[in-house]
Amino acid sequence: MNGAESLVRTLVGGGVNVCFANPGTSEMHFVAALDRVDGMRCVLGLFEGVVTGAADGYARMTDNPAATLLHLGPGLANGLANIHNANKAASPMVNIVGDHATYHRQYDAPLTSDIEGLARPSSHWVRTSPDAQSIAADGAAAIAAARMPPGQIATLILPADTAWNEGSGPAPVPPSAKPLAPAREAVVEAARVLRSGEPVLILLTGRAVRADGLELAGRIAARTGARLIAQGSNARTQRGRGRVSVERIPYVVDQALKVLAGLKHVILVGAKMPVAFFAYPDKPSQLTPQGCQGHVLARPDEDLIAALDMLADEVGARATPAPVVNDKAPEPATGAITSEALGASIGALMPENAIVADEAVTTGRGFFAPTRSAQPHDWLSNMGGSIGLGPPLATGAAVACPDRKVVALQADGSAMYTVQALWTQAREGLDITTVLFSNRTYAILRGELANVGAGNPGRKALDMLDLGNPDINWVGLAKSLGVPGARVTDMAEFNRRFAEGLATPGPFLVEVVL
Repeated sequence: MNGAESLVRTLVGGGVNVCFANPGTSEMHFVAALDRVDGMRCVLGLFEGVVTGAADGYARMTDNPAATLLHLGPGLANGLANIHNANKAASPMVNIVGDHATYHRQYDAPLTSDIEGLARPSSHWVRTSPDAQSIAADGAAAIAAARMPPGQIATLILPADTAWNEGSGPAPVPPSAKPLAPAREAVVEAARVLRSGEPVLILLTGRAVRADGLELAGRIAARTGARLIAQGSNARTQRGRGRVSVERIPYVVDQALKVLAGLKHVILVGAKMPVAFFAYPDKPSQLTPQGCQGHVLARPDEDLIAALDMLADEVGARATPAPVVNDKAPEPATGAITSEALGASIGALMPENAIVADEAVTTGRGFFAPTRSAQPHDWLSNMGGSIGLGPPLATGAAVACPDRKVVALQADGSAMYTVQALWTQAREGLDITTVLFSNRTYAILRGELANVGAGNPGRKALDMLDLGNPDINWVGLAKSLGVPGARVTDMAEFNRRFAEGLATPGPFLVEVVL
């Protein structure tokens, strides 16, 4: 058994049974090993950003890492934007990056690079395996590192001769680490703040915005009168009728300042004190009022559910009814296409147990409110802000949950970063309905141009934010990648085509002309 097969058998034996791959020459022995070993599903992506973004989506829905297979330093570099996003989402991931044979590096061939140097800024654990006898144990260590709470990026570099020389056979993977127990004194302090009579916000993210965490947090808020808000972006929020609803801190600074005005305390449950996405002239970076104090109930690597459970007992909220959503679902909208109308129709038509991969950016800012009373669903956001996550995120979620419909809410500008994901969706027959918002501009940047005080922009500046001339034919582009679709220009047609996509097994794209 060579080193590559030893590594693949270690991955499968350790519960890593999906590999999103874009291989090259140095990884051919790993590719051959994938063919020899049962139990590993291999999913090809035509760009490394699709591979790493799909691994993020898969991890969010399974709480388990997938493997990626990337080709040397440039392949890793192509995937780094979505590794960055996965890092911010605390998604576990095991990256296998091929390298030149150990004896070949000295010759500085064209693809030679500092792979470790590229990997470190977005990886929690990086190792170059020195030989075939070590690779299985290194693979086991990579899996253990990826599973460290709340989820980490592990990058294992596999020189070609380490893959093809005789290996050790598979190595055992140590048991997954458990989240740290919350500190009792932090619970007591949070309870004291909640009893203070001063305005308090409980700020949630991570595991705390799933259904059980929101139920506990809702009971605490109802008992104490505290406000309950989630971070602006969250890896996986469980929402819909029968669940506790939670709003998010707005992206727009002026809106966020209004929402957070008057607070004296923020209890942090896996979250950080809220800050602006960017710096703007004459606007604060910190969004809470001056003098507002932050209190850490639980850090991201601690057990957030246990912390909320302890706090519920401490404030006597155990028997307090959770304020779950019982509102009637919205009705599908008619007439002209607007953001508000789209949100209503999406909320009305979305099936039970859907997974929403949200990279709607500007158009989708208003979607959260009208979907609060939709059928129960999971909502995945872009945690790192690097655009081009949406299509691969939906791809990975669909691989993880083949029995659930995935709804991808997607802006046109960011979709062009990873449009190759549509091909993977078609090849794998993934059950994804993509709603593509075609405003033919980087609409968010038009607003940002004004927000940063860049003056009165002329034609040259505006052209840098324009996606027209020529217009992108999204239905034609999707069809060329194997995904059927339709273009809509009013809400009646949107309702019909969106419902068609939801009823159609496999991928489907609805282009919404704005």
